[in-house]
Amino acid sequence: MRINRMNRTRRSVLLAGAVAAVVAVSGCAAGGGSGGKKAAPSLAAGADADIKGDVTIWSWDVAATALKRLAPEFEKQHPGTKINIVDIGYDNAYDKITVGLKAGKGLPDITTVEGPRFQSFLGSFPGGFYDLTSLASKYEDQFNQASWKTATDEKGRTLALPWDAGPCGVFYRRDLFQKAGVDPNSINTWDDYVKAGEQVKAKTGTKFITLDPAEDNTFLMMLQQQGQGYFKDGKVAVNSAQAVKAMTVLKQLSDKGLVDWARGWDATVTSSKTGKSATTPQAAWWGGTLTGEMKEMSGKWGVFPLPAFEQGGAHTSNNGGSLLTVTSQTKNPKTAWAFTEFMLANSANQVSMLKNEGLFPAFLPALKDPLVQQADPYFGGQPVNKVFADLLPSVPPIEYTKDGAKATQLVWSANAGVMLRGKDPKATLDSTAKQIASATGRQTAG
Repeated sequence: MRINRMNRTRRSVLLAGAVAAVVAVSGCAAGGGSGGKKAAPSLAAGADADIKGDVTIWSWDVAATALKRLAPEFEKQHPGTKINIVDIGYDNAYDKITVGLKAGKGLPDITTVEGPRFQSFLGSFPGGFYDLTSLASKYEDQFNQASWKTATDEKGRTLALPWDAGPCGVFYRRDLFQKAGVDPNSINTWDDYVKAGEQVKAKTGTKFITLDPAEDNTFLMMLQQQGQGYFKDGKVAVNSAQAVKAMTVLKQLSDKGLVDWARGWDATVTSSKTGKSATTPQAAWWGGTLTGEMKEMSGKWGVFPLPAFEQGGAHTSNNGGSLLTVTSQTKNPKTAWAFTEFMLANSANQVSMLKNEGLFPAFLPALKDPLVQQADPYFGGQPVNKVFADLLPSVPPIEYTKDGAKATQLVWSANAGVMLRGKDPKATLDSTAKQIASATGRQTAG
């Protein structure tokens, strides 16, 4: 995606803890608002004659841009409708949504929500959004299943439609790999990746990966790659065998001096821009950062799938992605659903948003468009969108809970302990699991 969306993704990580606290407080006090513990209202199909009137949508950044650009076509197809897009800005978005859910008033008809964040809202405000199951279920097989999982609750009900996804691969410097004599196609496992990193450093003096010493999500990316999140069957699972494997790889990279440490988003971008590291394992949207901030490096970057943890394992994961959801406060739910469907269950619109706003579709039929197959000169003629389109269907779905943000804070601390202070991965993750269990009232899985 494009650079302004990249900044939004960074801020979403930094604000996760603060928003979680607001949600937790609101959830504890919930009573009369649309949050509370009321069940989600259901929405059934309506006739075309029911699609009329005004609908207001909250969104931000390039997502708001896309909505504004495509809304007139919906209005043209449905005379008598008016779609109002309000760019509420990202920094205060989740505070505004939380306040509206708690108060039971003040929310728009539709709002944008990032997938994992939506799960926190569902946990504290189960009646805050329309149950769209009867209308959306026909599309389930047409969406990436990892993204679909973020739109459903623990009972399997669908309360949103997925918008964009963040399939992951490895962005690499072609020139540095060539100088070091490393063939990217030879990197099939994370063991191969570590060995390639040692060779690149020995031959070029360049470190292999950039990580944030305080707030890095590479561990979660590696965990999802193995089909697991921080929780399994409602229990804390950050000390599973899969988690230990992921943390062990990160420790190896650190111990071998292959990590360029960069605190915060700007430093991470600078690390790539100034050639301090040769690879970036990241989601498709990182390509927008490269093309937007590093135009002078055209032709020097390529992409290959994530290394697997074992032969035959998954070669991708997910980082990012958002949804559109119809709030229970809407007075015009059928038109709100019709517009959501128009935007997201529509190949032409999804392809248009990929082309114009850099939003990588979670809607699989859109990925068959010829645009996805096109060679990208910036990436040396490689059809980068096709690489990620081929990976998207194999992104493993994982379990989300309302306690994800609390877990994230404690996992970040574990990352630092292992990679910066040399602590043992298993012992550290065992301790972290107990801390998360204590903070959330959950049991540990193992």
